[in-house]
Amino acid sequence: MLTAEEWSVLGLSLRVAVAGVALMLPPGIVIAWLLARSRIRGKLVLDALVHLPLVLPPVVVGFVLLRLLGRKSYLGAALNTVGIEVAFTTKAAAIAAAVMAFPLLVRSIRLAIELVDPRLEQAARTLGAGPLRVFLTITLPLAAPGILTGVVLGFARSLGEFGATITFAGNIEGVTRTLPSAIFTYMQSPGGDAPAMRLVILSVLVSLAALAGSEGSARVLKRRLGGGE
Repeated sequence: MLTAEEWSVLGLSLRVAVAGVALMLPPGIVIAWLLARSRIRGKLVLDALVHLPLVLPPVVVGFVLLRLLGRKSYLGAALNTVGIEVAFTTKAAAIAAAVMAFPLLVRSIRLAIELVDPRLEQAARTLGAGPLRVFLTITLPLAAPGILTGVVLGFARSLGEFGATITFAGNIEGVTRTLPSAIFTYMQSPGGDAPAMRLVILSVLVSLAALAGSEGSARVLKRRLGGGE
């Protein structure tokens, strides 16, 4: 059985992961479309910037976020004047998780958009539909399975984020102590092997549940879109 502290860690981790997905999904869809369909200048630079968190050490990403949004930064100080504190809060944990998971989300959505037949979009434009309507009624629904995959990958990555989170948000019990940081804390404590193992098993179960839910939802979407199994 999980202790009250372990339940608290699980609840916080789920909230941080969901918030991270909510933060990155809207810009992720827009950037994925730009990379898949647009002919803007600097697309290679944008693509490189999007994927940068995949190749940088997570601690570096956390340090950059701390310099951008920390209390001593210009932006962080400006936010503090209106009562918004970011660094070393739950918001910081969600932002760190979102930044680290963003490349996986964008890549999945981009591939899904690229698989949508451009002739369908062109036919809709020929019939008088504007770009936004084409995107909302043709591209987005047909890319829905890939978007769902990106959401699940982003959620799983957010759930497991450690390096950027502990650098930017810290390891504060009840505030920023997510599953990875709690496991790390227990591993450094005498007699902490048992609770660490429980949280490891819990992390695996939550991730498997998310993947199973994603697979089931993707099959339902494919059937509704006429894609079969």
